[in-house]
Amino acid sequence: MKSLLDIKLGLFKKSMAVAILLFFSQDVLGQNPLVRDQLTADPTARVINGKIYIFPSHDIRCEHTQGRPDWFCMEDYHVFSSSNLTDWEDHGMILSQYQVPWVDQESFSMWAPDAIEKDGKFYFYFPSKAKNRATDSDLPGVNGSSFKIGVAVAENPEGPYVPEELPIENVNGIDPNVFIDLDGQAYLFWSQHHFFGAKLKPNMKELDSEVFTLKDFPDEGLKEGPFVFEREGVYYMLYPHVEKNTERIEYATSDSPLGPYTFQGVVMDESPTGCWTNHPSVAKLDEQWLFFYHHNDYSPDFDKNRSIRADSLFFDAEGKIQKITPTLRGIGISKADTKIQLDRFSSHSKQGYRIDFLNPDSPFDGWKSVFSNDGAWVQYNQVDFKNGETSKVILKLESKEAKGTLELRLGNEKGKLIAKQKISGSSNWNETKTDLEANVKGVQDLVLVYKGKGNVAVDWVSFN
Repeated sequence: MKSLLDIKLGLFKKSMAVAILLFFSQDVLGQNPLVRDQLTADPTARVINGKIYIFPSHDIRCEHTQGRPDWFCMEDYHVFSSSNLTDWEDHGMILSQYQVPWVDQESFSMWAPDAIEKDGKFYFYFPSKAKNRATDSDLPGVNGSSFKIGVAVAENPEGPYVPEELPIENVNGIDPNVFIDLDGQAYLFWSQHHFFGAKLKPNMKELDSEVFTLKDFPDEGLKEGPFVFEREGVYYMLYPHVEKNTERIEYATSDSPLGPYTFQGVVMDESPTGCWTNHPSVAKLDEQWLFFYHHNDYSPDFDKNRSIRADSLFFDAEGKIQKITPTLRGIGISKADTKIQLDRFSSHSKQGYRIDFLNPDSPFDGWKSVFSNDGAWVQYNQVDFKNGETSKVILKLESKEAKGTLELRLGNEKGKLIAKQKISGSSNWNETKTDLEANVKGVQDLVLVYKGKGNVAVDWVSFN
């Protein structure tokens, strides 16, 4: 059994490791999913200093010695940020199960977190299974191995975060969500078969009221992952709920953070491709509301390995949330001189177009667009050509025995023609370069149309 001194020494070593990771942070380019080099889930998005920060959980591919086989496996957290909704920076690991004194370090149960800023400090809330008090008598207040919720504190959103030695007292459950009202009062919400809420003390580490069971939510079907926000005096709570087979995102409203709440409708339907879970959050950047969630893009055969996504959110004139249809295109404007992944499409032809993994054995290599019919097309919206400096288009493609042309058009499949690339057939990936036939300025919707026979695969397109 480790002493508290051993634990504190371990925390120092882990903090140094975090600092190193922060120094070597990297950019992750993407639309949906937002993060392209690791598995992420349960995103909480916050606007901090004009940037979007996302605090997700971190799925890993579980080994037989980790946690529960064939189940969720999570040992740490990363934080990501973006100033343009297209380029996401990974700031490295901010907290792991090995840094938290009260967490069972063999449980791999660092599930859905939340984070928020108050008075210049950043508070990170996370659930996990607690150690068994019978073998950890130096940690009073931790009982059993059920889920508790803890808090870690940092001076910056990127961390490093220092965890409290004990979880928050009188809070048992998962999926913490913190909301700060306009009067400065902070609330903690969580789930455990039902939804619970309580006021937080100004120190953001202790409850400042009794625990309320929130009313009125469905009694049947699993519900979890509450997320509360305010708009024009109305309090909205989004949450996943298994109404039929898998989780869909519903929402309810109230005139008070602690309810009672009135069911309003469905924000996002069940996944049509079998991801059993979903988990929402909402953020407003400038004048646009954004909706964050997850799907198992990189793991279509195992829905416990997920990836975070985002799409735009809109309200009608009565303040009701309009239903969101998940997209691959997602949010943000792509620069024309970057590698534009057409497989993250806005729309495509009904026949003759599909996406495949570039390498099924290595999903993080990404996807490719495959054209198989004459006239097949794919559309990718919002590409920024700026002042029209670009004069050439580069395509990375594999054409094998195909013959024909790839046409680049603006607006739709019959829109203005800006370039043609001849297809001559190649069994290897090649980068082709051709001149633009027209000057292109500003933000445009880009369409690639295939005219020919045989299969053509496109990895990306770029302009220079």
